[in-house]
Amino acid sequence: MRGSNVLKRLYLLCSFLFVTSLWADELESILSENKSLLFDYQFQSNELQSDILSKSWINPVTVRYGKDYTTRFKTGTIDTGNFSVYIDQPIFRSGGIYYAIKYSGALRNANRADITLQRRQMIGDAVSILFQLKKIRLEQQKMRYQVKNDLIDIQQKRDSYEAGLLDSSFLDQAILKKSQDETALLEMKLNEMELKQRFSLLSDKAPEKLRLPKLKLIDKQSYTRENLELKRDSMRALEMDYKEKVTWAKYLPTVSLNAQYNNGDLNPLFPSPNLNEAYYNYGFSVSMPLDVNAFSDIELSKVEKLRAATEVLDRKDTISEEYDWIRNSLGILDRKIALARKDEKIYGNLYKVTKNLVQAGEKTSLDADVMKNSLQIRKIDQRIYSIDKQIQLLKLYIRVENVL
Repeated sequence: MRGSNVLKRLYLLCSFLFVTSLWADELESILSENKSLLFDYQFQSNELQSDILSKSWINPVTVRYGKDYTTRFKTGTIDTGNFSVYIDQPIFRSGGIYYAIKYSGALRNANRADITLQRRQMIGDAVSILFQLKKIRLEQQKMRYQVKNDLIDIQQKRDSYEAGLLDSSFLDQAILKKSQDETALLEMKLNEMELKQRFSLLSDKAPEKLRLPKLKLIDKQSYTRENLELKRDSMRALEMDYKEKVTWAKYLPTVSLNAQYNNGDLNPLFPSPNLNEAYYNYGFSVSMPLDVNAFSDIELSKVEKLRAATEVLDRKDTISEEYDWIRNSLGILDRKIALARKDEKIYGNLYKVTKNLVQAGEKTSLDADVMKNSLQIRKIDQRIYSIDKQIQLLKLYIRVENVL
């Protein structure tokens, strides 16, 4: 039994990966060229900044060439040239060099995860708009059926009112209901225009030509393991851990190697056989700063480390709650679909009965049209709820890595 559960999990995960990987081929480039370029530049900038930071412990080599002229002597103008190379390089910082390199790597990975998350969120926004466009078109279709029923209701109430069988207030309510539904239909059209405008800000593609994905629910363990927000926060925690060690090392002894190469002209008026034009100076130094803010600086780095570690724990709780909430909302939507499907069967049977009654002369064709329109409305409701499920699943997708 346990083995079957494991196989079921693997099947769901593989299905999710397969479906979304197919979707990736089509929607990976959904963002406009400028938006994609901006993310590419962010990735490149992060890599270059991290490379610079990882080598920041290496001091620059100073190369200098100079030429001096003097008219001090009566013999005329005398010029002397000098070329020098100077190095002052720390070779031991009580572990600070090692942890500085580790710190730059953790910072690189944290920023990379954050940029990837931003990109996924933007893609998710664009795909969410595509789902909303499809949903609002279905809602407009549904509302048109409702307006048809409103017109039938007005006609039936007008006939009853003219026959003296119904009070005028019922006819007024029917007319008002039709006006409200038509207004709602116009609002939907306006919302559709707004969604298209929002999509154009993210993508330069035609929304009607893009195929929507069919997302499935990934299991909680895989969602947690691949969650980009958790990976980013974990890298931030590791980054703060290395930063604390770098801060400690900053106030411990440092051993530096210094060397200088000089090649300069000797003053021709003061020749000396004991001097060389080219020579070396080299040595080493041991230093340790005595800073009144050292303790506070170290304590601050420790607090930042603890805060980052706590944020990881908090993120895990948030991820768990988000996943449970989405899974529960999917359950509610499934129940809505089941109810709409049940109503569809009821209206289907009523429509058949009403058509038979129309043929028997006991009902009018308008009664049959009402049942037919209501049947179509409940069919559309099922499709709308299915889109709502995809929008909920999309919230999981944009936070998950390796499922693009």
